Amino acid sequence: MRRALVAVAVALLVAGCGGGDNEPSATDTGTTTTPAETVEFRVYFLRDGKVWPALREVAETEAVAKAALQALLAGPTEQEETELGFSTAIPAGAELESVEISEGVARVELSAELPEESLAQIAYTASQFPTAESVEIQDQAVTRADLEDLTPPILVESPLPFEDVTSPLRVTGTANTFEATFSYELTDTDGLIVDENFVTATSGTGTRGTFDFTTDRFTVPFDGVGSLIVFERSAKDGSRINLVEIPLRMEK
Repeated sequence: MRRALVAVAVALLVAGCGGGDNEPSATDTGTTTTPAETVEFRVYFLRDGKVWPALREVAETEAVAKAALQALLAGPTEQEETELGFSTAIPAGAELESVEISEGVARVELSAELPEESLAQIAYTASQFPTAESVEIQDQAVTRADLEDLTPPILVESPLPFEDVTSPLRVTGTANTFEATFSYELTDTDGLIVDENFVTATSGTGTRGTFDFTTDRFTVPFDGVGSLIVFERSAKDGSRINLVEIPLRMEK
């Protein structure tokens, strides 16, 4: 089971949006105060042209905000590229020159000019810390609300791909779907559906809201790999749209 997984501080950036109960903390210089051997956080890559989080961790003695951005610059792993289709728009060779969080702003300087997609990656990664209400980079201030066109209709913030999970499984994130609803399925190691239902976010149809639901209906081997599948039903014909599958390592 994951250790005190970081919950993204979306509430500071998008009305009504939030993460889980455990959040990483960073001082104004980007250092962690989390009392643990390691701190887990998110980095945001691109999946089908939209931001999507991946799990990373660092020793508690390191500056977490700096470590998160350096992990982002390192790019997705081979497994994330081949199995999830992750990519990055950050130019190869770009280096982190500085990051400072003060007065609610994460100020980030990189050694390269960045396209819009990579700005979204950096803004999402840096804004997961509760002290960062916005991100300033390349002389512009950006919040998550400014990046709706680069955010998937259903963004699952927890659990993350390949994460170890147990039952009950809590799922949190944000969504901007028709009438604020979407569906999910939980599949076991054989691909059989063990739980399914629909979810209603706090808002939708043009306004991003939060969701938080729990499922406790899976029993699989210790090393079993299943999936959480989220999708929206088309208002036109009921077909599945905006579908994303998240592989998980499920424990009894």
